[in-house]
Amino acid sequence: MTPDDSFHVFDTTLRDGAQREGINLTVADKLTIARHLDEYGVGFIEGGWPGANPRDTEFFARAPKEIDFQHAQLVAFGSTRRAGVPAQIDPQVKALLDSNAPVVTLVAKAHDRHVELALRTTLEENLSMISETVGHLRAHGRRVFVDCEHFFDGYQANPDYAKQVVRTAHEAGADVVVLCDTNGGMIPAQIQAVVRTVAADTGARLGIHAQDDTGCAVANTLAAVDGGATHVQCTANGYGERVGNANLFPVVAALELKYGKRVLPEGALAETTRISHAIAEVVNLTPSTHQPYVGTSAFAHKGGLHASAIKIDPDLYQHIDPELVGNTMRMLVSDMAGRASVELKGKELGYDLSGDRELVGRVVERVKEQELKGYTYEAADASFELLLRDEVHGGTTGTAPRFFRAESWRAIVEQRPDGMQVNEATVKLWAKGERIVVTGEGNGPVDALDRALRAGLERIHPELAKLNLVDYKVRILEGAHGTSSTTRVLVSMSDGSGEWTTVGVGDNVIAASWQALDDGYTYGLLRAGVEAHD
Repeated sequence: MTPDDSFHVFDTTLRDGAQREGINLTVADKLTIARHLDEYGVGFIEGGWPGANPRDTEFFARAPKEIDFQHAQLVAFGSTRRAGVPAQIDPQVKALLDSNAPVVTLVAKAHDRHVELALRTTLEENLSMISETVGHLRAHGRRVFVDCEHFFDGYQANPDYAKQVVRTAHEAGADVVVLCDTNGGMIPAQIQAVVRTVAADTGARLGIHAQDDTGCAVANTLAAVDGGATHVQCTANGYGERVGNANLFPVVAALELKYGKRVLPEGALAETTRISHAIAEVVNLTPSTHQPYVGTSAFAHKGGLHASAIKIDPDLYQHIDPELVGNTMRMLVSDMAGRASVELKGKELGYDLSGDRELVGRVVERVKEQELKGYTYEAADASFELLLRDEVHGGTTGTAPRFFRAESWRAIVEQRPDGMQVNEATVKLWAKGERIVVTGEGNGPVDALDRALRAGLERIHPELAKLNLVDYKVRILEGAHGTSSTTRVLVSMSDGSGEWTTVGVGDNVIAASWQALDDGYTYGLLRAGVEAHD
């Protein structure tokens, strides 16, 4: 069941969100995002400004044919008629009608200074522009929302005129009048007080559109709801001009989980994390790991004190069950870890350590020793699992059986007189009792090592053919100097169905990279179910 019309979740990712620096959406991108948003269950999807550019015009032509909207209505965005031009012949008003969108959002000036300086018209003519454009669109069967641009700044400068703009739009037939914090300079207490006053003085149904320039967009949106707004405008992941807009996902999660408002279809809230990450993929931006509700760190716990409490009851350090928004709790293992952290992380990885205090103690001490050397396991779960596996299967003296053992390796860089550079690596391995010697060339010494190691291992373990190196990070650790500094390398690999990260630390980038690659391929074989043999 879809929520009724008493409260609106209005998404403007395809219009306002697309103004973020670094986002450049094709029509195909916009169609894909619209499908995700409709699946999530938002009530309105603002698709863009038809007539302003060919891309948005094409989107409105294709969307009704290519998307079977189950929950959302498509919204076209545009401005009121121009000063001195009747709405009936204004070309951009005609473009709004030609889009065939059932809902239209009109942007109107609510700040007297903007009317006189930007529109270069009178305050009275601005009111006529609003009234006549709303009336014209309503006469053609369109539902109309009016965005009062710069409303809060205008209210501070001239509250009577700002309220007159709202009253004019409402009386002309606008279903919702949206108060916009266009410059993003307001704070929650201000927003709540103004919304409450304007609602009482005008009788209009109000909405809120908040930019995030003070970092308060989500809080301002919720404050507006406290003040009586029943229409919230947001963008997926907070995308938008400058620092962005109110983020759709924490707004919706707060409304459902904190306010008890039904604003999404049944079961849709559990899709929050998936939808957030899917849209991030479309816009080609890495999802923020620390985003509320949906970030991979949103329910990650590092401190030993937290872990001890979570072991008893996860609610002691989590404001909600992460599964409600489709996320999961994660335990991070670091030098801050205590026994509880290791036990919980072991459980997460499939190891029951609760009955072996000695084993847990060894793991804790080994983690602390390794991190003192520069290793980091909170960012390298795969390396921690291999460390844990060594302790579980190898006891106090040995290590777990390995899939391969490196006899030696070397990497050389040759700069030739003609300017050509050759990077070559030689790796000598033992696997299944066989000695393997292989060389590889690459774009750099690490790439050459990776190619040589892969070529050697694939002879014995063809399962590695589907592995890909997807990320490679190098950091020079503090406390050392110049070229003799300690180096940490993080390597991320994927087998097509999952991704993992390993860590290596050494006196130079090649040695550190070798450790991370060794762990990376070892973990890949472990995931593939290959049996260790030496």
